[in-house]
Amino acid sequence: MISFLNNAIRIGMIFLLGCTGEIITEKSGHLNLGIPGVMFVGTSVGCVTASWLVNAFGGAAAMSGFQIFLVVLLPLLMTLVGGALMGLLFSFFTVTLRANQNVTGLVLNILGEGLCYFLLDTVSRKTYSYSQASRFFTATLPIADKMKEWGEPFASIGHLLFSYGFLVYLAIAIAVVASVVLSRTRVGLHLRAVGENPATADAAGINVTAYRYGATCVGCAIAALGGFFAVMDYLCGSWSYSIAEFGWLSIALVIFTVWRPWLSIIGSILFGALYTLSSKLNVSITIQPLFEMIPYVVTIIVLVFTSVRNRRENQPPASLGLSYFREER
Repeated sequence: MISFLNNAIRIGMIFLLGCTGEIITEKSGHLNLGIPGVMFVGTSVGCVTASWLVNAFGGAAAMSGFQIFLVVLLPLLMTLVGGALMGLLFSFFTVTLRANQNVTGLVLNILGEGLCYFLLDTVSRKTYSYSQASRFFTATLPIADKMKEWGEPFASIGHLLFSYGFLVYLAIAIAVVASVVLSRTRVGLHLRAVGENPATADAAGINVTAYRYGATCVGCAIAALGGFFAVMDYLCGSWSYSIAEFGWLSIALVIFTVWRPWLSIIGSILFGALYTLSSKLNVSITIQPLFEMIPYVVTIIVLVFTSVRNRRENQPPASLGLSYFREER
């Protein structure tokens, strides 16, 4: 059970990063269905950077402390930049050109997947070093090994709480900070006002365009980090094209957590448990797709439940998915 929960937490952080980024984006009134494409770009840019650095430094075993620092820092920065650029592209079409948000998001998925295939299969085909770079992202806290010496139940507690790479704790910290910013700061208040009623926010002197651009770029940067985490931490450097599946589940988690970043921490772990349930139960391959449907079914149930109750705090931003025309104010 401890091993199952450990695995659920690790995969849940992929959903948490994608969900947190999408919540920030949707709070501004933007519905970005291009999260899978954003994750593809973040993954490919970060992995190619890590691979190039590891090869340039002569392999993981030969690197100094400063070189290890660069192998960790630069791929993270490039991942955030890649995601932010995808958010900037989405904002340009939907805010400046006022294109349909749903269509633009789907196009972003196609673009992101194509760029990912190009970067991974063409640019870095002969320089795969993801597994070497992954060791620096999956290194656990020393306290986990120390608690093993104390016996049970401390060994199990240490394995459950401290046997993760730093990206797991970074994902939780980002969700907590996002929750505080959205609910306790003036920036969060303005952002929620833009998502609820952009015309009123504009009349109050809030720059609707700037907030939508900023929220979308920040949200996409965080979501891109989720794709990078999937390869470098959860998959231990093994590339997988299932990133799109993680992206769609992250969008579903936004509805499940009723647009609350702090609740997405719990929801992401639950989704991680449901996602890995079939492998834990060793079900046959014929019925495995039924188990993979469970997170989506649970999301539909939550959506129906919140719609029936019709509580305003559990509903999406009133202007979600709608372009703002200042001339119609």
